[in-house]
Amino acid sequence: MAQQGRPGFSDNVFVRTVNKLAVATMKLPILGGLVRRGLVEIRYVGRKSGKTFEIPVNYRRSGDSITIWVGMPDKKSWWRNFLGEGGAITLVGLDGRDRTGHAVATRNERGAVSVRVQLDA
Repeated sequence: MAQQGRPGFSDNVFVRTVNKLAVATMKLPILGGLVRRGLVEIRYVGRKSGKTFEIPVNYRRSGDSITIWVGMPDKKSWWRNFLGEGGAITLVGLDGRDRTGHAVATRNERGAVSVRVQLDA
């Protein structure tokens, strides 16, 4: 699994281990189907580094729209790649295949961050 470019929350050994376990669990035959209902691995290219990153995230789906709520956003940097006009994102294994889309991150007045993904056709 790729890592963030700057030190932070995701560089913590415990967090990296939990992320690897989550991704492995999503690939299990029976349990994976249950886990994938609310967890997906995303792939994106960092705006500054140009590196490809992959991380698991919780999501909620409504049709072709995906909402990712970012817990503890000030300790994470990945979502900042989608500020402003946003950018390209891949949801790995969604619907049994990799799905691409356009993601835009926003922060509300209370500091909560969400990333909205509009899936490509």
